[in-house]
Amino acid sequence: MSRKSVRSSHPINEILDILGTRWTLRILWELRDGPQSFRALQARCERVSPTVLNQRLALLREHGIVTLESPGGYRLTSQGRELGEILMALSRWAKRWSGDAD
Repeated sequence: MSRKSVRSSHPINEILDILGTRWTLRILWELRDGPQSFRALQARCERVSPTVLNQRLALLREHGIVTLESPGGYRLTSQGRELGEILMALSRWAKRWSGDAD
């Protein structure tokens, strides 16, 4: 999927389109603690096919959220880490919402 295909006049809509793609949030979540190899990511994402994982990683790389570093594997960029902080805040909110707060 090219950046042009999800381009919107509103940046929030563009990022929501990207994040709304199946498996994308899970991949970002699994990269929150540091770099992962393709195989490690696939194992952490349990049911994702290699083809879909490749597609999602390509999408995230295209948008500057994930990078591939050799030999470290896939890792979040500075923008990806900033997005990860937002996801952590969402995680804290979800725990409070579900009544499972620390």
